[in-house]
Amino acid sequence: MRKRRIRNLLILLLILVLGGAALGYAWVRLSLLRPVDHPSAERIITIEQGAGTRAAINQLAEAGIVRHPLAMQIYLRIMNRGGHLKAGDYKFPSPISPIEAIDKIRRGEVFIERVTIPEGYNRFEIAETFATKTGKASTEEFLRLMDDQTPIERIAPHARNLEGYLFPDTYNYNTKTTPEDLVRAMVNRFDEVFTPEWTARAGQLGLTVNQVVTLASIIEKEAKVPDERPHMASVFFNRLRIGMPLASDPTFIYAAILAGDYDGNPNQLRYRERLSPYNTYKVSGLPPGPIASPGRASLQAVLYPDTTDDLYFVVNGTNGRHKFSRTSAEHEAAVEEYRRQQREQKQNGDR
Repeated sequence: MRKRRIRNLLILLLILVLGGAALGYAWVRLSLLRPVDHPSAERIITIEQGAGTRAAINQLAEAGIVRHPLAMQIYLRIMNRGGHLKAGDYKFPSPISPIEAIDKIRRGEVFIERVTIPEGYNRFEIAETFATKTGKASTEEFLRLMDDQTPIERIAPHARNLEGYLFPDTYNYNTKTTPEDLVRAMVNRFDEVFTPEWTARAGQLGLTVNQVVTLASIIEKEAKVPDERPHMASVFFNRLRIGMPLASDPTFIYAAILAGDYDGNPNQLRYRERLSPYNTYKVSGLPPGPIASPGRASLQAVLYPDTTDDLYFVVNGTNGRHKFSRTSAEHEAAVEEYRRQQREQKQNGDR
């Protein structure tokens, strides 16, 4: 009788232990699988290289995602899901379950921030964009880095700074990216795009890389319709060949930007009359350097221009296209037509 009683007690104890373990496991599993509202949805959490499971769990706990760190460690150990965590920056939406968060780290779904530099931005606009979007440094600090022409000495030894060689594209960065990294990435991207074949082609045209980039930067600012770029290049080459000033408005605007007095209105006579090597109304030939960052299409247009006799172009209508002309008489007629369209649009708008 006594042995039977002891056996029953042992069975009951075993049932209680197993039941408690089952309940504990269910509670742990439920607490780890249930989505958690947390205050760190906009925060970047960095998992350092070599960080173990415990360190990662502690960071998630500090962020409010993991409420029971010990339970999390036990569960991951039992389920063999804690190893091979990948270093990097992470963002976790709210709500998210602790298991989803740790699995995100195991899969290496790192958060990558991106900044896009449009074609035609000059270095001042790029520096301001980097400073505003990335917060890595001030505009002035980025400009200081861009004033160092060392990264492009090999391909453009006559360049005064990095203007024109900061290739417009979308760039990834994270918490470890430095301002130097961002500037270097833009120069490296230019180096990828401007291939040795393009350098050879520039030589065939009797141009340096800096001259190609300079003319491409003017075309980038002038062109609104992609397929007109090679035609514009032809016009500028024709003008250069006969010693005729390029007379491009974006160049005197850039001169005003360098002087620090550009107010956004390009129609002021003082800008057009400024004596500056960048003002192609006053100085024949190319400016001493680029005025913006040209994209691939503008660079290619300079290297492979159309063959025409045209010397002029003016905006034609409102769709961004231009009217190209061979003679000054044709050009004046195109200008008058453009002015007539502008007057009609203004009259229709006033009605």
